[in-house]
Amino acid sequence: MKNSSQWIWAGAMICFGAACWAADAPSSDTHAMHHAAAAKGKAAPSDAELIASAMKAAPKDVAEKATIVAPDASGGMRTLRTGSNGFTCMPDNPETPGPDPMCWDKNSGAWMDAYLNHTTPPVGKIGLMYMLAGGTDASNTDPYASKPTTTNHWIKTGPHIMIVGADPSFYDTYPKGPDPDTKSPYVMWAGTPYQHLMAPIR
Repeated sequence: MKNSSQWIWAGAMICFGAACWAADAPSSDTHAMHHAAAAKGKAAPSDAELIASAMKAAPKDVAEKATIVAPDASGGMRTLRTGSNGFTCMPDNPETPGPDPMCWDKNSGAWMDAYLNHTTPPVGKIGLMYMLAGGTDASNTDPYASKPTTTNHWIKTGPHIMIVGADPSFYDTYPKGPDPDTKSPYVMWAGTPYQHLMAPIR
């Protein structure tokens, strides 16, 4: 994924699936962790702690072989550990209300780049994303919503996986309503280029 830190911190708040990162926090996830720790009088998390956080996003067999990254204070992305299975994982952002570490495969990275740049994702390039630790809540209808309103159908989600980049006919087989039952699979951001399947895992 290109310019990974951008999708976390660009705009007032970026919500990706059910993960949200506030842009008025420090300029990177790692920097935010240091800021939060300092405010509470705690030491900043070590790389080992960041890696452990990121690995909570995916099944053990995936997480153990995934590349682990975290944004640095300059707005770039640093690799904490190089993996071998094509997945990349990022740790939780402590500035958000819920746990939101995330893991994604290569195809998901291309989809996320399109989301960041407000361009159309490649169709039929199916990607898989894990958020098994849960996610911070988001609008089910507006990909770029920063906070709940009376019209943007804010929803609460738990641990889930996401299927992105599939052919539109794939998503037509799942519920697309604005207020879904989040305990069953449903389509988030239906009718937009960024629609994707949300599949709860418990």
